[in-house]
Amino acid sequence: MDVLNLKFYSNDLDRKVTIRQFFYELLKTLWREKECFSGKRPFGNSDWDGDLIVCLIRNEYVSGELDNDGYIEECDYEEIDSFITNNVLNLIFGLTEEGGE
Repeated sequence: MDVLNLKFYSNDLDRKVTIRQFFYELLKTLWREKECFSGKRPFGNSDWDGDLIVCLIRNEYVSGELDNDGYIEECDYEEIDSFITNNVLNLIFGLTEEGGE
């Protein structure tokens, strides 16, 4: 399955979204809010990336453990950042960090 089409419930967006839709909403919020954009709380809550990370762990794209309630118990944030940057964003935009295709 294509990682961009994985669906998860985003508490901040209050609906089920694909990973592609999640990043679309994030970019749309950044564009709309400009200098008022909050990197800490882009959708209003500080745990805005938590639902996405849980989805990646559940689908074994990144390593980590969830507790009995489905919350993140353990994960490697550097691995997650690398996966998002090198895989998800590259798939969405078709670019590498250097800007090349």
